[in-house]
Amino acid sequence: MSRAKILQPDLVLGDIVIHLSPTLIQKHNLKGLVLDVDETLVPWNEKELSSELMEWVTLMRQITDLWLVSNNLSQNRISAIASSLDLPFIFGAAKPSRRKLRQAVEAMNHPVEQVAMVGDRLFTDVLAGNRLGMFTILVEPMVELEKRKSLSIRNFEVWLSQKLGVSVYKS
Repeated sequence: MSRAKILQPDLVLGDIVIHLSPTLIQKHNLKGLVLDVDETLVPWNEKELSSELMEWVTLMRQITDLWLVSNNLSQNRISAIASSLDLPFIFGAAKPSRRKLRQAVEAMNHPVEQVAMVGDRLFTDVLAGNRLGMFTILVEPMVELEKRKSLSIRNFEVWLSQKLGVSVYKS
C-alpha cells in the first residue's frame, strides 16, 4: 500500500463528528463505529459532554454499534466519558497500532470492512483504521475554529499528507 493510500480517509466529513449522519452511515453500509475520544468527541481539556453529542450518540446507537477507543492513558477520563455515553471503551490504545482496534471490532462481531474508525487525526486514527482494513472517517477536531490554528501536530499531519498526495478535503 502506498504512503498516500495508507493515510487517505475513505470519507472526509469536513465538519465535527455530530454532523456524521445516519444517511452517510447507511450509504456506506456501516454496522459499527469505533470513535476516538479526545478532539473527536470532546475537547481534550474538557470533561463535560455537550447535549448535542449526547443526542448524536443516542441517534447513532439506533442504527450502529459504537465503541470508544482512545490513546489517552487516563482510565478515569475515558471511563467517565464512556459511562456518560453508556458505551464500551478502550483507553491507552497506542494507535496507529491495530491491536486495540481489532479488539473493539471483534467485540462488535461485524466484518472489519463494515466498521468505521472515526477520528480527527491522520497519523493515528486514519492510519490505524486503514492498516486494519476498516472504513475510515476523518472529522474536524472539537475545538473552536480560532483555536484550530494552534493544533500544530494536526496541521503538520495535514500538510505532510497533502505533500504525499492525500486529499483531506470534504468527500
